[in-house]
Amino acid sequence: MANARRRQSPPKSAGAEPSAPESDSPKLLSGGNPQIAMADGETPVQAYLSAMPGWKSAVGRRLDALIVQAFPEVRKAVKWNSPFYGLPDAGWILSFHCFDKYIKVAFFQGAKMTPLPPGESKQADVRYLDIYESDSIDEPQFLDWVRQATQLPTWGTTEPARPKRNAKLRPPQQSNE
Repeated sequence: MANARRRQSPPKSAGAEPSAPESDSPKLLSGGNPQIAMADGETPVQAYLSAMPGWKSAVGRRLDALIVQAFPEVRKAVKWNSPFYGLPDAGWILSFHCFDKYIKVAFFQGAKMTPLPPGESKQADVRYLDIYESDSIDEPQFLDWVRQATQLPTWGTTEPARPKRNAKLRPPQQSNE
Protein backbone atom coordinates (compact mmCIF):
# COMPACT_ATOMS: atom_id res chain seq x y z
CA MET A 1 0.00 0.00 0.00
CA ALA A 2 1.41 3.34 -1.04
CA ASN A 3 1.87 6.03 1.54
CA ALA A 4 -0.64 8.85 1.18
CA ARG A 5 1.02 12.20 0.84
CA ARG A 6 -0.46 15.27 2.33
CA ARG A 7 -0.17 18.45 0.43
CA GLN A 8 1.13 21.20 2.60
CA SER A 9 0.59 24.87 2.02
CA PRO A 10 3.66 26.96 1.53
CA PRO A 11 4.93 28.56 4.71
CA LYS A 12 3.69 32.07 5.41
CA SER A 13 6.39 34.67 5.33
CA ALA A 14 6.74 36.76 8.42
CA GLY A 15 6.00 40.02 6.58
CA ALA A 16 2.95 38.81 4.63
CA GLU A 17 -0.04 41.13 4.65
CA PRO A 18 -3.43 39.71 5.62
CA SER A 19 -5.77 39.21 2.69
CA ALA A 20 -8.24 42.01 2.02
CA PRO A 21 -11.73 41.45 3.43
CA GLU A 22 -14.39 40.51 0.91
CA SER A 23 -16.59 43.30 -0.39
CA ASP A 24 -20.18 43.60 0.82
CA SER A 25 -21.34 44.45 -2.69
CA PRO A 26 -23.04 41.64 -4.61
CA LYS A 27 -21.09 39.62 -7.12
CA LEU A 28 -21.87 40.42 -10.76
CA LEU A 29 -22.58 37.35 -12.86
CA SER A 30 -22.08 37.09 -16.61
CA GLY A 31 -23.58 40.05 -18.41
CA GLY A 32 -23.29 42.13 -15.25
CA ASN A 33 -26.37 40.61 -13.64
CA PRO A 34 -26.21 41.00 -9.83
CA GLN A 35 -26.17 37.85 -7.72
CA ILE A 36 -28.74 38.44 -4.99
CA ALA A 37 -30.03 35.74 -2.64
CA MET A 38 -33.61 34.60 -3.27
CA ALA A 39 -35.99 36.42 -0.94
CA ASP A 40 -39.41 38.04 -0.95
CA GLY A 41 -40.08 41.73 -0.41
CA GLU A 42 -38.88 45.22 -1.16
CA THR A 43 -35.43 44.91 0.45
CA PRO A 44 -33.92 42.26 -1.88
CA VAL A 45 -35.39 44.00 -4.95
CA GLN A 46 -33.84 47.31 -3.88
CA ALA A 47 -30.51 45.51 -3.30
CA TYR A 48 -30.73 44.11 -6.84
CA LEU A 49 -31.54 47.54 -8.33
CA SER A 50 -28.63 49.15 -6.44
CA ALA A 51 -26.24 46.45 -7.63
CA MET A 52 -27.19 46.76 -11.32
CA PRO A 53 -24.08 48.11 -13.09
CA GLY A 54 -23.84 51.56 -14.68
CA TRP A 55 -26.83 52.94 -16.58
CA LYS A 56 -28.83 49.78 -15.88
CA SER A 57 -29.38 50.77 -12.24
CA ALA A 58 -31.25 53.97 -13.17
CA VAL A 59 -33.33 52.10 -15.76
CA GLY A 60 -34.07 49.31 -13.27
CA ARG A 61 -35.22 51.85 -10.69
CA ARG A 62 -37.45 53.54 -13.29
CA LEU A 63 -38.99 50.19 -14.29
CA ASP A 64 -39.63 49.43 -10.61
CA ALA A 65 -41.29 52.83 -10.11
CA LEU A 66 -43.47 52.38 -13.21
CA ILE A 67 -44.57 48.92 -12.07
CA VAL A 68 -45.55 50.32 -8.66
CA GLN A 69 -47.34 53.24 -10.35
CA ALA A 70 -49.35 50.86 -12.54
CA PHE A 71 -50.09 48.41 -9.72
CA PRO A 72 -49.41 49.75 -6.19
CA GLU A 73 -50.26 46.41 -4.52
CA VAL A 74 -47.49 44.62 -6.44
CA ARG A 75 -45.70 41.74 -4.74
CA LYS A 76 -41.90 41.77 -5.14
CA ALA A 77 -39.14 39.19 -4.77
CA VAL A 78 -35.73 38.26 -6.11
CA LYS A 79 -35.64 34.79 -7.63
CA TRP A 80 -32.92 33.28 -9.83
CA ASN A 81 -30.94 36.54 -9.60
CA SER A 82 -33.76 38.65 -11.08
CA PRO A 83 -36.45 40.86 -9.57
CA PHE A 84 -39.94 39.37 -9.94
CA TYR A 85 -43.22 41.27 -9.73
CA GLY A 86 -46.57 39.65 -9.08
CA LEU A 87 -50.03 39.76 -7.63
CA PRO A 88 -50.47 39.52 -3.85
CA ASP A 89 -51.12 35.91 -2.79
CA ALA A 90 -50.80 34.74 -6.41
CA GLY A 91 -48.17 34.23 -9.10
CA TRP A 92 -45.77 36.41 -11.08
CA ILE A 93 -46.55 38.75 -13.99
CA LEU A 94 -43.08 39.97 -15.04
CA SER A 95 -39.39 39.99 -14.31
CA PHE A 96 -36.23 41.54 -15.71
CA HIS A 97 -32.59 40.55 -16.04
CA CYS A 98 -29.30 42.28 -16.93
CA PHE A 99 -27.28 41.29 -19.97
CA ASP A 100 -24.04 42.84 -21.26
CA LYS A 101 -25.66 45.50 -23.42
CA TYR A 102 -29.32 45.55 -22.39
CA ILE A 103 -32.01 44.75 -19.83
CA LYS A 104 -34.55 42.09 -20.79
CA VAL A 105 -38.05 42.53 -19.37
CA ALA A 106 -40.10 39.31 -19.50
CA PHE A 107 -43.90 39.52 -19.49
CA PHE A 108 -44.98 36.00 -18.55
CA GLN A 109 -48.33 36.29 -20.36
CA GLY A 110 -47.15 38.86 -22.92
CA ALA A 111 -48.55 36.88 -25.86
CA LYS A 112 -52.02 37.80 -24.60
CA MET A 113 -51.32 41.56 -24.57
CA THR A 114 -52.27 44.19 -27.12
CA PRO A 115 -50.05 45.37 -28.65
CA LEU A 116 -47.58 42.55 -28.13
CA PRO A 117 -44.27 43.37 -26.43
CA PRO A 118 -41.79 43.19 -29.35
CA GLY A 119 -39.52 40.29 -28.38
CA GLU A 120 -40.49 36.70 -29.10
CA SER A 121 -39.71 33.80 -26.80
CA LYS A 122 -39.34 30.05 -27.17
CA GLN A 123 -42.17 29.88 -24.62
CA ALA A 124 -45.52 30.53 -26.29
CA ASP A 125 -46.95 32.82 -23.59
CA VAL A 126 -43.84 34.91 -22.87
CA ARG A 127 -42.91 38.13 -24.67
CA TYR A 128 -39.87 40.35 -24.08
CA LEU A 129 -38.94 44.00 -24.09
CA ASP A 130 -35.20 44.63 -24.52
CA ILE A 131 -33.95 48.00 -23.29
CA TYR A 132 -30.55 49.27 -24.46
CA GLU A 133 -28.61 52.21 -23.02
CA SER A 134 -29.59 54.51 -25.88
CA ASP A 135 -33.30 53.58 -25.67
CA SER A 136 -35.97 55.60 -24.00
CA ILE A 137 -38.80 53.70 -22.32
CA ASP A 138 -42.23 54.26 -23.84
CA GLU A 139 -43.68 54.81 -20.37
CA PRO A 140 -47.38 54.97 -21.34
CA GLN A 141 -47.03 51.68 -23.23
CA PHE A 142 -45.05 50.04 -20.42
CA LEU A 143 -47.68 51.11 -17.86
CA ASP A 144 -50.41 49.69 -20.09
CA TRP A 145 -48.57 46.34 -20.41
CA VAL A 146 -48.20 46.14 -16.61
CA ARG A 147 -51.90 46.90 -16.12
CA GLN A 148 -52.82 44.27 -18.72
CA ALA A 149 -50.52 41.75 -17.02
CA THR A 150 -52.40 42.17 -13.73
CA GLN A 151 -55.60 41.02 -15.49
CA LEU A 152 -54.08 37.87 -17.02
CA PRO A 153 -53.22 34.48 -15.49
CA THR A 154 -49.99 34.55 -13.55
CA TRP A 155 -46.90 32.36 -13.72
CA GLY A 156 -46.31 30.18 -10.67
CA THR A 157 -49.83 30.69 -9.40
CA THR A 158 -50.38 29.42 -5.89
CA GLU A 159 -53.91 30.74 -5.36
CA PRO A 160 -56.52 28.19 -6.53
CA ALA A 161 -59.06 30.92 -7.33
CA ARG A 162 -56.81 32.32 -10.07
CA PRO A 163 -56.73 30.62 -13.49
CA LYS A 164 -53.99 28.04 -13.94
CA ARG A 165 -51.04 28.94 -16.14
CA ASN A 166 -52.33 27.12 -19.22
CA ALA A 167 -56.04 27.47 -18.49
CA LYS A 168 -58.23 28.81 -21.25
CA LEU A 169 -59.99 31.95 -20.18
CA ARG A 170 -63.70 32.05 -20.80
CA PRO A 171 -65.80 35.19 -20.73
CA PRO A 172 -68.42 35.31 -17.97
CA GLN A 173 -71.77 33.89 -19.05
CA GLN A 174 -74.40 36.47 -19.80
CA SER A 175 -77.53 36.37 -17.71
CA ASN A 176 -80.91 36.57 -19.45
CA GLU A 177 -82.52 38.45 -16.60
